[in-house]
Amino acid sequence: MDTSREAIVAWCREYLAELLETPTAAIDPQADFDRLGVDSAVAVALLIEVEERFGVDISPDDLYENPTLDAVAGHLHAQLANAARP
Repeated sequence: MDTSREAIVAWCREYLAELLETPTAAIDPQADFDRLGVDSAVAVALLIEVEERFGVDISPDDLYENPTLDAVAGHLHAQLANAARP
């Protein structure tokens, strides 16, 4: 699985577009989640899927502190890089 930041952003965009029932192109990775229409139910679904797909725990606080897909992807990428280090 590709865990580059770009691949994480692309996957998150596709998954979030599916959850919000909107075209992927309408999901701006730099837009705040509020602006995209992400509510608590969608946020929880995203957290669960990220944990299952990447094997990394992300808390609701992580979404609050990283309020865009781009920021979440950076946070997730850093966690994956740290986990890969011996």
